[in-house]
Parts: sequence; structure tokens; C-alpha cells
Amino acid sequence: MKSIKALSLKALFLFLLMASLLAVSGCTDTADSDSMGTDSEDDVSPGDDLTEIVSPGAVPKDNDSSEAGPDETRSYEFVQEPRTVTVETPDGEAQIRIVTVDIISEGRNYPAYTAAPAEEGKYPAVVLLHSFNGFVPGYREMVDRMAADGFVVVAPQWQTYSISPTDAEVESVVRSSTEYLQVREDVDSERLGLTGFCAGGRYTMLYLPKIKEFSSGVAWYGFPYTSGSMNRPEKPAELVESLEAPMLIIHGSRDLASDISNIYKYAGELDAADKYFELKVYQGEPHGFMIDDNGSMSKSSVAQDAYREMIEFFERTL
Repeated sequence: MKSIKALSLKALFLFLLMASLLAVSGCTDTADSDSMGTDSEDDVSPGDDLTEIVSPGAVPKDNDSSEAGPDETRSYEFVQEPRTVTVETPDGEAQIRIVTVDIISEGRNYPAYTAAPAEEGKYPAVVLLHSFNGFVPGYREMVDRMAADGFVVVAPQWQTYSISPTDAEVESVVRSSTEYLQVREDVDSERLGLTGFCAGGRYTMLYLPKIKEFSSGVAWYGFPYTSGSMNRPEKPAELVESLEAPMLIIHGSRDLASDISNIYKYAGELDAADKYFELKVYQGEPHGFMIDDNGSMSKSSVAQDAYREMIEFFERTL
């Protein structure tokens, strides 16, 4: 009886050993292992979800050379292959390259819509921060138009995990977005700008003094004196002395969310500290005048003029 038990145990041991050897040797179904990254650009539609993870220490594949760069320590994730599209602008048609990536910040992935001029070259780049209402279609339209005007633009969706994330979380996303731009071969890493709308305008005022990689910024109807909570411990106005980059402030005189009097006060503090800024106030315009109620980019004469103010400012300061 003992010998039978011994034989049974030996057989079980041999079975387990063989099973582990098979697992190590890779004897599994690998039908899907090579399916990613094989589609050509012509086979990709806007709805396709092509996920390609680029881990720390890696760079994109050769067919994504527009995203590669000299620094191989960054990490981000491609959601779609880059595509070339034609954009209608007031000055005519322009071809741009668009791609959605996930910016990886503190272990979390933040979708980021990105557009760049289609023609090869080195371009100034801008991080664009949407308003508190989210990344509505009007911001995508604006990113496309900025690309048609000669900028590489990345727009991270900073509300991915919370409607109202902490300032520290958003700052991390902005820094990671900056790092992503710096490794792109089509970006002049010495010419980086920051712009934002509503809450994004406040973030522009807040991070422009902190993130020294930015050469200039444009703050749209922001909040220079909002703070006082654990999530928002600092007022942008408290960082005036640290500001080194030129800033353009764009605001409406009838902004009920961010009273124009606070903008004038903030401008006075910038001037007293001898910090370079420009201020453009549109009489009668409300908060958020760049985006219509339906979420599209406004076609009003004021919105078109304000957009040109931003582009011309970046052209002068980047």
C-alpha cells in the first residue's frame, strides 16, 4: 500500500513538472500576439482603437517616427495611429496630422488630442487646457486650427478621473504633456507655450510661473484669486514674483464668473512687479465667449479676433 502511494505521489510530481515546463516554453495560443501595429494608416478609421503601449525607456516604432525623440525615458500610450486631414481656415486649406495619445501621469492615463502641421519641420508647441465644461468639440476645432497655423498642440483631458481634481494632479498632467512634446521630432523644445480657458485659464496663471519649460502663456477668462481649499491651496496671484514668461490675458467685461475687476487688480500686481503681460478685454463679452452653447468654437467676430490675438502673441513670444 505504501509503494502504491509513493508511485502516485511520484506521478503527480512528474505531471506538475511537465505542466510547468510547457507553460515556460510558451505553448499557449498566440494568435493575437502580433495583431497590433500591423495596420497601415490608410486602413485606420477615426473609430478604430489601436492601443500601443510605449513603456518607460522605449520610443515609438519606426512607423511613428514623428513621435520619437532624443529622450528615451518618457512614457505615453498611442490610442490611434496618426492621420493626415485637411482643415478649412479663414486663409484657405491646410493639412495637419492628428493623433490621440494617453498622457501617463502618476500611473494614470489621460486622453490627449494632438495636432501638428503635416509638413516636416520643427515647430513651436502649446499645451492647451480645456474649460471646466470638459473637452467639448470646440477645443478640438481650436487645436486643429492652431496646427494649421504652425503649432504642435496637445490637449490633455485633465478631468478624466475627477470633475474637480487637485491643483497638484493637474500640474502633473501638464508637466507630463510638456515632456511628451519635448520628445517629438517635430517640436522645437525651446519654444513651448501654455494656454487654457476658464479653469484652464486659472491653471495657466498658476503653472506658468512654476513650469519653467514654458516660454509664454495665454490665459483665457481665468481666476487669479481662486484658492483656499486643500485641493487649491495657492492663488495664482501669489506667484507673481515667480513669473518669468510673458503672459497674455484675454477676458470679457461682462464675465459674471470671473469679475473683470479682479483681472484689473491682477494686471496691476503684474505691472508693479515689472512682469511682462498683455491684456485684451472685450467689452460686453461674457465668460466662456470662445465656445458656443452647443460646444462648438464660436464664429463671432470677437472670437475670431481673440483667436488671432493668441496666435500672434505666441508667434512673437515663442
